[in-house]
Amino acid sequence: MKFNIITFGCKVNQYESNMMKETMLHHNFSYEENLSLCQIIIVNTCSVTNVADKKCLKMIRHIKREYKSAILVVVGCSTQNKQDLYESLDIDILLGNKDKSHIADLIEEYLKTHKKYTKFYNERNLEFEDMMITSFNHIRAFIKIEDGCDNFCSYCIIPYVRGSVRCKSFSKVIEEAKTLASNNHAEIVLTGIHTGRYNDSGHDLADLINELSKIDALKRIRISSIEITELGDKFMEVLKNNPKVCDHLHIPLQSGSNAILKKMNRKYDLDYFAKKIAEIRSIRPNISITTDIIVGHPYETEENFEECLDFAKKIKFSKIHVFPYSLREGTAAASMPNQVPENIKKMRVKRLIALSNELEKEYYDKFRGKKLDCLIEECDNGISFGHTSNYLYVSVDKTIEKGKITAIEL
Repeated sequence: MKFNIITFGCKVNQYESNMMKETMLHHNFSYEENLSLCQIIIVNTCSVTNVADKKCLKMIRHIKREYKSAILVVVGCSTQNKQDLYESLDIDILLGNKDKSHIADLIEEYLKTHKKYTKFYNERNLEFEDMMITSFNHIRAFIKIEDGCDNFCSYCIIPYVRGSVRCKSFSKVIEEAKTLASNNHAEIVLTGIHTGRYNDSGHDLADLINELSKIDALKRIRISSIEITELGDKFMEVLKNNPKVCDHLHIPLQSGSNAILKKMNRKYDLDYFAKKIAEIRSIRPNISITTDIIVGHPYETEENFEECLDFAKKIKFSKIHVFPYSLREGTAAASMPNQVPENIKKMRVKRLIALSNELEKEYYDKFRGKKLDCLIEECDNGISFGHTSNYLYVSVDKTIEKGKITAIEL
């Protein structure tokens, strides 16, 4: 039987979908891009914003309307967040964020019984669900090393749908990385919901990176995202001494106003953030530092937003991922007064994106005319594309083997 997997959301979801695909293939199902030829359609959902929920629901309704004969399997954060709504949609197999590793078994059971299956767990009390992949659908392979979050930022639904922090065993991460590296994945991206909280049997993220760097076939180690509060002395030593760690860190700021950071229940202030960034740049002067910023959080005034713009200029991020605040029922911010009107949020998003574009160009221009090592990820019509260690996306008019790291002049 033929199947397809539609994925919404973050790198963790992409990894989990990759795992589900491998599991399905191992059970002798065949992957098919064309949905109209599929007997099974799996949707891996996202709930980070209201827009994410709406996109997922729109896709599911489309599938039910256009591909009525297909077995529909729906899993992930949006289902976990809106269980009652999804249960009303008459889905064949409906899961939250657990048992994705058993997806093929559940489908095989459904094929025998034709009984609809729905299962949800209390996500705050779960063990880490082991998932292993042998290859990835990109040259830069992701490894999910952690799940869950205990921060409970006021705007965020994710701790409620992903559960508490739990981690993959140290030895299994190393085993998985060795397999991926031997299968032409020269770069590994360590990912999780709260990646910097990785810990297994006394081994933290710094220990994991140092052990991974001993794998000869693995040339680069990238961290998908890390909180500023997790960049302690031990991590800084890794950044200083381990050349396999990529010259790029994604460090969420979320707001450039101390008043709003408090409302967000973030665990730092601007002075702490700025000093840490200065420390990082004293070790790696040309590092790319990207970030996330939410605009329009409850209580954010025009003055707060101007502070945010000024702070982003001061830090000189190489890119800012900008998000308008999205009210998530069940979070602390949802019940706060002083909600910012949508039209004001849109204006602030536009201004911050414009600043991001300026800062991105400014960072890129620093490297014009210089040669940087690029990991080739795609080749098309004699043009090769890929990312540098500092996450610049570059191309060269030459056919170069995928997976190879080569010097390219910008």
